[in-house]
Amino acid sequence: MRGRDMALAVCTSVVWGFAFPAIKIALVDFSAPQLTALRFIVAGLPIVFVRRPRVPWTDIVLIGLTLFTGQFLLMFFAYEAGLPPGLASVTQQIQVFFTVLLAALFLGDHPTRRQIAGMAVAFGGLALIALTVGGDLKLGALALGLAAAFSWATGNVLVKRVDRAPIFALLAWCSLVPPLPSLVLSVAFDKVPVWTALAHASWQGLLAVVYLGAITTNFGFAAWGHLLQRYKAGTVAPFALLAPCTGILASAWLFGEVFPPVRYAGMALILAGLAVILLPGSKPPVQTEPFA
Repeated sequence: MRGRDMALAVCTSVVWGFAFPAIKIALVDFSAPQLTALRFIVAGLPIVFVRRPRVPWTDIVLIGLTLFTGQFLLMFFAYEAGLPPGLASVTQQIQVFFTVLLAALFLGDHPTRRQIAGMAVAFGGLALIALTVGGDLKLGALALGLAAAFSWATGNVLVKRVDRAPIFALLAWCSLVPPLPSLVLSVAFDKVPVWTALAHASWQGLLAVVYLGAITTNFGFAAWGHLLQRYKAGTVAPFALLAPCTGILASAWLFGEVFPPVRYAGMALILAGLAVILLPGSKPPVQTEPFA
């Protein structure tokens, strides 16, 4: 992977890491369906300026349902069910292994031995981080978090399949999908309408919505999709393992959380796993021409 693309992958993971405390802040003012709808209303605003890419509507809807609607509705419900932000950042990165597996099964995109070894080391780091979470975790919350990770991985593979589409425009148009089902759920189950929640939201909650929509979605997922279109899944996906490290440090900074040494050891293993994957000596795994 080129140096500038590695820097982009790292930057994306840092942006995503800060999303986990942002979600916790936003869910003080909004329900899970409301936050999903508002996030993607913000993320869909660029369609005013970008034309719909020449891909079938079925692809747009499927990507919108998996990469966005399923992933974030399930994750926000997991938060409401008691999934801590630190563990949420860990469970979501299980998508790395789901992505590599699905890409191998459906796209013939097989990881190298070095990538498998690096992911194994990084997975050990994830496991160490997970072991530091308190014993009050509910099984339902964990199941929702893992289901969100699988939905994300499915969306990754669908994005990789449409590798000629302009990624920013594609994801902006895919952002039109989540608001409708999310608002339907909100009308059905929320006691407070979304417009009332907006009127009484704190500035922190509103800022968190803008961050989640404009920064983590418009920038983060567009950058991620761009990398997935250029490189093998086994090369790109492991960079997402940096997100838990950022999420843990961001939670410490914003919420004053104190972490045991084992959690920092887990972060060190994640970085070691990435180093194994990125060691020089193998042929660069670029699959397509540079994205225009």
